Order: sequence, then structure tokens, then C-alpha cells
Amino acid sequence: MHTDKNHFKNRSNHSGHPMKGTWSSYLLAVVLVVSLPVGFLHCLQSRPIDRQALVNRHNVVLDHVDTLGALTLGNGAFAFTVDVTGLQSFPDAYNNGIPLGTQAEWGWHSMPNVGNYRYEETLDTFFTCDDHGVSYSTQSGQGRRGEAVQWFRSNPHRLQLGRIGLKLLRKDGSQGQIEDLQNIHQKLDLWNGVITSSFEFDGVQTEVQTLVLPDNDAVAFRVTSALIQEGRLQVQIAFPYAKSCAVCPGYDWEHPELHASILADSTSHSVKIKRVLDATEYFTNVDFTGASCERKGLHEYTLLPNLGNDFLEATVLFGREIAEADPFTFEASKAKTESAWHAFWQSGGAVDFSKCSDPRAVELERRVILSQYLTRIQCAGTMPPQETGLTSNSWYGKAHLEMHWWHGGHFALWGRPEYLEKSLSWYEHILGQAHSIANRQGYDGLRWPKMVGPEGISSPSSVGEFLIWQQPHPIYFAEQMYRWHPDRPTLERYQDLVFQTADFMASFARRDTADGLYHLCPPLIPAQEIFPAEETRDPGFELAYWYWGLQMAQTWRQRLNLEPDHQWAEVLGQLAPLPQAEGKYLPSAASHDDYLNPDKRRDHPIVTGILGVLPQTAKVDPTLAENTYQEVKLNWQWETTWGWDFPMLAMAAARLGHPEDAIDWLLMDAPKNTYLNNGHNYQDQRLKLYLPGNGGLLTAVAMMAAGWDGAQGHAPGFPKNGKWTIQWEGLERMP
Repeated sequence: MHTDKNHFKNRSNHSGHPMKGTWSSYLLAVVLVVSLPVGFLHCLQSRPIDRQALVNRHNVVLDHVDTLGALTLGNGAFAFTVDVTGLQSFPDAYNNGIPLGTQAEWGWHSMPNVGNYRYEETLDTFFTCDDHGVSYSTQSGQGRRGEAVQWFRSNPHRLQLGRIGLKLLRKDGSQGQIEDLQNIHQKLDLWNGVITSSFEFDGVQTEVQTLVLPDNDAVAFRVTSALIQEGRLQVQIAFPYAKSCAVCPGYDWEHPELHASILADSTSHSVKIKRVLDATEYFTNVDFTGASCERKGLHEYTLLPNLGNDFLEATVLFGREIAEADPFTFEASKAKTESAWHAFWQSGGAVDFSKCSDPRAVELERRVILSQYLTRIQCAGTMPPQETGLTSNSWYGKAHLEMHWWHGGHFALWGRPEYLEKSLSWYEHILGQAHSIANRQGYDGLRWPKMVGPEGISSPSSVGEFLIWQQPHPIYFAEQMYRWHPDRPTLERYQDLVFQTADFMASFARRDTADGLYHLCPPLIPAQEIFPAEETRDPGFELAYWYWGLQMAQTWRQRLNLEPDHQWAEVLGQLAPLPQAEGKYLPSAASHDDYLNPDKRRDHPIVTGILGVLPQTAKVDPTLAENTYQEVKLNWQWETTWGWDFPMLAMAAARLGHPEDAIDWLLMDAPKNTYLNNGHNYQDQRLKLYLPGNGGLLTAVAMMAAGWDGAQGHAPGFPKNGKWTIQWEGLERMP
């Protein structure tokens, strides 16, 4: 918490005279101020940020077809991605860009298990350093075993729920193409959560307004065009089969015989369609004004506007159950959506860079605003998101739990802990799975999986199964929630999550009789994923995180007036030191040539997260952290890094007292530190959006502005060179 020692120096009371009163009242005022949240204190020291002006500076505007610039609307649990028409009219043109998708967090599908594969068929046994046998589900084997591995890896996968697009007809009756669009102007109005798209087709102007409702998995739109009166504009609603591909849009239009689109009900202004894909069922309700609906094929329905009108309005609602018609008109839906977005932007934190003279500040502010928008619509559901959110499928649409820290931790720092809390509850949903994994492997407590669908079943992997740095995440999240609500109900709410996670962590560490210390033993793979599972021992970042996590779990016991856990205390007291060589921390104790061998200076430089992502503890020597940071800064292979690595380096730079470096990292010109016009963190041709990068950016900026435990002064992570005069409010400092 920071305070301004001159806050009361010239303070006046309501009469305009210098503050008068007793010394006790003055002390009371001081006590009240220093007990306020950090973000509120900052508000007292400066005028409130004009949030509407801040947000509107970064509305996304397109005047041409940009297939990497597709825009998405969403509510955290449902998202709808559109092309320049404001709908999904030309999906083929976007297949090599940001694909046009419709996904909900409940929308999952599994291919029929025709081989009756059992999960046990995917397991291999490995041995730890004390010959403890542990089973892991790996990507190995041929024949039936290989088939079982692939089935459990690819199922379940996320489902594209449907495509809604315009069908534009030329005067000769042929169907128009995206090349026919002229005078394009599309705007994502961030403050209101509405996309307005206008274009000319055959010389006729068309405008489309599109929004996603805040509390329903529904897209609403209004189309206005003289093409309607000419009978040359229709709206197509089409449904694909699922596709179990590792990284792809996630729809299959080639197998119409494998699924069904059944007309369940219809009136003059609505249709209800039941969707059946193997064991998956859901419903689509289409409510419309100024049109009729006709079925055009097995999986296609077309809205035909009334020729006497020049507009069409519709709402398309997706759900697992059939629903009654939404009574709202488009204008009412728009008002409701705008109100919800106003509430979002006016809540929580904000950072204003408008007074900065460094020319890079404009771009950093743009990235911050768009990252807040994208994580709100893609990462604020009840389950940790996939790395591509609700846009397209990556790794079959499954969540990677080590990435949840990057997806969700920033919400608490930005004064919106309720969004983290929603997905934190999901860990309680999969307690049975986490306990089953730990029990199968002979450990105590809860072992959290890595790559998962909604039920938390760990996917076979020769890398992910051996990662461990996701294990302390629930402790970190619970502590973030406690900082917002430091009371006994919060402690009781999450104590089982914290304590059972710590139980696993303590039992995972194995005691070596030769040195009497507890070690993190093979098989494991650190966050820098280049090291072999059966050779890696005592990875530096993971050891530091283990120490912090067990120490925090003991703190929770103290807050609950419980005695310290003896097993945790024993492991904490005898946990192996962080590996080091020549005054620098090593990624792994089993590898001593990390800074000499170019092949090891690649992938995630997670060793810098020891004092960056994590706070300083008794295990961490800041001098060694500084030496490590400088080594990485000078000699890493930046083309091999990922989007969240740059915020991680910025956090390390800030804690180590290099704020100029922190800015340089956030805006470094590197392939995977690219931020597209729509705000997405582009990685490469395969992975064109990557939300851990957006979340990491928000974490770093909040930490640099509000500070971290022990930091002093205003915006301690920003340079003091006169070029970074930032204003912030509503943020929480980082541990």
C-alpha cells in the first residue's frame, strides 16, 4: 500500500479554512486513509480517469478486408466472431486468418468410442528418484494403444455451434463474394460492446449492427439495406459437424450425414432447431422481425426479409435446453448490452497513459485496453479457457491449466476478482479427478491435470503430463481472493483447495537419504519444456513456487488458528536449494550448461520468473536473480519465446529495479510479441491468437503501476525519466 505523505498538508474542510480539529480526529483520519485499498488511495491523489475517453481512444476500425482482423463479441461464456459484414458471411476467406466461430463454454462433443477404449490403456509407469512407481498417460504406443491415446487426447473437443451470415445476390442472381464489397467501414465500439459494419454491394449501402447479450448465449443483429426491397439479401444459419483437430477452426462441413438439425417448433416469427451430434444435443432458437424462415437443406435455414421492408432484426440463442422466445426487441437487447459494458468499464481498474511523452505509450495503452476487452469476452467463464478462448480450437479446444495463471490472475489485480472466482470454482468441480490422479500415482491430496476438457480428465501427452508448475496455482488464486476479502468465510471457502493442494506438493517432493533434502524428482518437465522428463531434477522456478506455495498454505492454517502442518514444515525446512552455477540460477539441477549451450537458451525463459512472477522469499537470492536476468537478456533466442514470456520478463525487470527494461520487454519487436489490429497476440501461422499473452500483459502493467508487496512509490515499475507520467486507479498490488 502506498500513501502520499503530503496528502493532508494543504487539505481544507468544507468551509475553505485549513483543516481544524483535535489531534485525535487527525489521527483517526490518517488511520482511515491508510486502511483503504491501494486503488482507492490513488483516486484520492488525482482526478478520476475519464474512462469513456480512455476506452474510446482504442475502438477498432477497419476500412478493408483484414482476415487477421476479425472481431469478436462475447460475454465470457459465449463468443461470436465476425467478418467485415458484421456476421459470418465469408468464412472461407478467413480460414487462414482469425476464423469465424460461434462457441460456448458448454459446447463440447466427443466422437463415438467405437473401440471401447479405456483410459488405463494410455498409462505408462515411470520411477522417481526413490524408485516410487508412478503412472502417466503418455503419447506412445502403436496399434490399439496408439488409437486409445489419440481418442482420449482428441475427445472431448470444443464444438462450433453454428454459422450466421449474409447471402448477397448480384443483379443477375449469382451469389456475391467478399471481393464485391466496397467502401467498407467497420467499428468495434468497445464502450458499448457493439459492432457496426457498413459496406456497398452492387452500389447499394448495407449496415449491420451486431451484439452478444450479456446474460444469454445469444447474438442479436439488425440489418438495414435497400437490397432487402430488391430481394437480394438473405441471412443463412447453417450448422456443421464437429472436427477433432488439434489446431483448427473446429467445424466440419463435409459430413452432413453424421448429424441432425431437427425443426422442433416454428411460428411466424421464430423457429426452434434441435441439434444432434452423436451423444451431444443442444438447441438453437431463432427469433426474427420483418422476415420469414425457410429450411434450405439438411443443416441450413434461411431468413427471407419481407420485401416491403428495408431492415431485418433477429436474435439467435444457443443452449443445451429449449428456451422460450426472448421478449426483447433489438433496441432493448442493445440497451441491455450497452449497460453491461458500461458497468464493466466503470468497474475495477484503469490505467491512463495519455500524459506520457514516450511515443510507445499510445501502443501500450491500446494493447492494455484491447486485452481487457478480449479477456473479458474470452476468459471470464466458469472454466479455465483454452489458449484461443472461444474463437477457434487449439489443442482440441482443451484448457491448459498451467496457463490459467496467465488467463485469470490479472482479473484480481485489475479489481475484478469475481471473474477469477468463477473459474476458480471449477477446481472444486474436478476435485474427484484431481484426487484420483494423486491416488493412482501414490501421492496425497490433489494433483491437478494439465490439458483438460470440462470434466478434468487429463489428456495423454508426452510433455503436458509431466508438467508440475500448475500445481500451486490454486493456492495463488485463493490468496488473491483473500486479499480482496480478508475474512474467515473466504478462508473456509477455499481451505480444502489450499490444504489438499499443499498435501500433494509435500508428498511429491522426495527425500534423498544421501543429502537428507527433499527434491523435485524425475519424471517431470519444467515450464521451459525442452528438458527430458526422465532426466530433469529440481527445476529452479518450480522449486521456488513449491516453497512459496507450501509457505502460503501454512499461513492459511495460521489465519484459521490451526497448528502448522508437520509434513509441510519438514519439506519446507529441508527443500533443496535452487540450482545455481557461476552465480546464476539454472532451469534444472540436472543441466549445468544452460548458458553455454545455444540449444538450451530457447523456449520460455522461466528462470527469470523466480523473482518476477513470484515474489522474493527466503529461497531466492536477489543477486543471483539479477545475474540470471542479465544473462537471459543478453543471450536468449527470442524467436523461440511465447507471448507471455515478454510480460514475465517485464515483471522480473520491475522487481529488480530496471523499469526502462520493463517497458522494452512489453513492446519488444519479436515475432510472438505481435499484437494485431483487433488486439490479439499473434504467435505464428498456426496459432494466430494467444490469450495468455494478453493476460500476461495485463498482469505486468497492473504490477508495474500498483506495485508489489514491499515496493515503494507511485508506479514503481515504470521509468522515472519524465516520459511515463501514468495515472491509475482501482488496481491491487501483486504479491
